[in-house]
Amino acid sequence: MLVFIISGLVILAYCSQASNERTYQEVVWAVCGKLTGVLCEVAIAIYTFGTCIAFLIIIGDQQDKIIAVMAKEPAGASGSPWYTDRKFTISLTAFLFILPLSIPREIGFQKYASFLSVVGTWYVTAIIIIKYIWPDKEMTPADALNRPASWIAVFNAMPTICFGFQCHVSSVPVFNSMRRPEVKTWGGVVTAAMVIALAVYMGTGICGFLTFGDAVDPDVLLSYPSEDMAVAVARAFIILSVLTSYPILHFCGRAVVEGLWLRYQGMPVEEDVGRERRRRVLQTLVWFLLTLLLALFIPDIGKVISVVGGLAACFIFVFPGLCLIQAKLSEMEEVKPASWWAMVSYGVLLVTLGAFIFGQTTANAIFVDLLA
Repeated sequence: MLVFIISGLVILAYCSQASNERTYQEVVWAVCGKLTGVLCEVAIAIYTFGTCIAFLIIIGDQQDKIIAVMAKEPAGASGSPWYTDRKFTISLTAFLFILPLSIPREIGFQKYASFLSVVGTWYVTAIIIIKYIWPDKEMTPADALNRPASWIAVFNAMPTICFGFQCHVSSVPVFNSMRRPEVKTWGGVVTAAMVIALAVYMGTGICGFLTFGDAVDPDVLLSYPSEDMAVAVARAFIILSVLTSYPILHFCGRAVVEGLWLRYQGMPVEEDVGRERRRRVLQTLVWFLLTLLLALFIPDIGKVISVVGGLAACFIFVFPGLCLIQAKLSEMEEVKPASWWAMVSYGVLLVTLGAFIFGQTTANAIFVDLLA
């Protein structure tokens, strides 16, 4: 899957350069046309909104454990002071850190904070691996399956994998913020980034599962004791990572809302600075408050990921595949037949894979709801 994920990022950079567009949805609009562009915008709005909710839930999960250590009481214990309540701590953190980072027009300034979050992610992986090799005495591993219950279980994991590796929506703005945006250089950058992400996910997933077996929490850090200081630092790094990730996803979602609003009003995208600033602040406040309210009343991150994971497959596979097909169709007379057919076939493969994962996720969600 990593080969397809990296190729999707390269395709998007190539199409962005060819169309001279600077966001994911604008690239799809320019290359694939109005209908596909509108579908893409709606999907991005839903996905980024759901992901922002998931990020706030993650903050709450980690803060509960950190507060339990500081207060020296079990997480979620009854009779706790009001200022340790989950809803208050999530709201306070969101208003103090996330909202100010979400208002700016550009995301280039995020690179410094994002670097710290990357280092923090490496620390989290290192701690989980170390805890597996040298476990604490009070940690007793449960039984662990050594094979999937069925092939359906394997396919059910794909949306979560897509959720973890989906950076394609924000990749186009990041590509255009490079000092010299070149497709060849971009290919090396995203390959290195995805290999690092693969190592982090593999180390965390495998060692976390082997440490706790079938009893592992979907948020693996919640499986460790609250009083473990090394894990508490890891939780703080996760919060930092999410604090820098929320504004980037919000930026992408806000750009979609802005584009839809301007098209609905029949206005040109190049509006005067005063109006753009007012709209941006209003859109940011509405988006922020809605995601915060939903995060406060949806405590289970698994439910959110199950909804947005299928959409992530569309951004990784379907839309880049459609862009590649359309781009090569427009170059039919300029490209050698063998090369043209290879690229178009690869685009079809991406679209098929993404459609399968999205369809399987949607069908599974409907089936589960019917059973419930």
